[in-house]
Amino acid sequence: MEWTEIIVKVPAANIETAGNIAQMTVPYGIYIEDYSDLEQEVLEIANIDLIDEELLQKDREHGLIHIYISPEDNPAEAVSYIKERLSAENIEHEITSGNCDVESCLESWRKYFNPIKVGEKILIRPIWRDDYEADGRIVLNLEPGLAFGTGTHETTRLCLQALEKYVTNGCKMLDVGCGSGILSVAAILLGAEKAVGIDIDEMAVKASKENAALNGVENRYVGINGNLADKVEGCYDVITANIVADAIILLSADIEKHMHENTVYIMSGIIDTRLDDVISALPESLTVIEQYEEKGWICLAAKKKS
Repeated sequence: MEWTEIIVKVPAANIETAGNIAQMTVPYGIYIEDYSDLEQEVLEIANIDLIDEELLQKDREHGLIHIYISPEDNPAEAVSYIKERLSAENIEHEITSGNCDVESCLESWRKYFNPIKVGEKILIRPIWRDDYEADGRIVLNLEPGLAFGTGTHETTRLCLQALEKYVTNGCKMLDVGCGSGILSVAAILLGAEKAVGIDIDEMAVKASKENAALNGVENRYVGINGNLADKVEGCYDVITANIVADAIILLSADIEKHMHENTVYIMSGIIDTRLDDVISALPESLTVIEQYEEKGWICLAAKKKS
């Protein structure tokens, strides 16, 4: 099965903006090569100052964004969108594309997925990487696959930071659009008694169960394939929806039925230009209690009004 690899080259100073644009193209299968701060990043990740000569020869002035498009999607449309958005931002760019089989794509992608510290308590560790220092953090072992979230994008990181604050020992958590299961597994590792993840993508649910098993919490995780309204009953202490603004707006219309008076409803995947739309769509009974923001992405926490 052949996927398409799109490589976008931009000046290193513009890599964050270009990365956000790429993330809007597909919510998966992306990695970024940025060597502008190579020495500092290697020191932080592996606590070493000896760097391979091949890395030292990398281009420090430009970054490369690799995007993998599945056969079911439209690579030409993705390229056109990226060109249009980069031009609108006045970002110089070069775009190349070609075919690759899924195993080759996966091998390349894995090479650049590093262990990453999130918030104050969590370190996300891809299962093929052993060169990391936990420094007392909770280690979340992850095998995301090309199609699911890795925790490196701002939307997921913001969600994880919110979970650190709102997950309490023994609580029950609902993860809408669970993807790789990263939020569900994190909640359990942070002390939740049980997490329920639901996704319309059958493969996402399978991946989430596998990641729960990788972390030894499979007995406290339930993965459900289907629609929230049809498959889930009852109330939860923490609810997460790390999806997109339009989906959050639809979800919010019925979310109250799964909330008790102290439930925290965490919404992420919201680009800053859609913030007002999302807040306006919240039921009158809910109020925003906290807002997290990073690089133009927003995460909200809401509760029922007193």
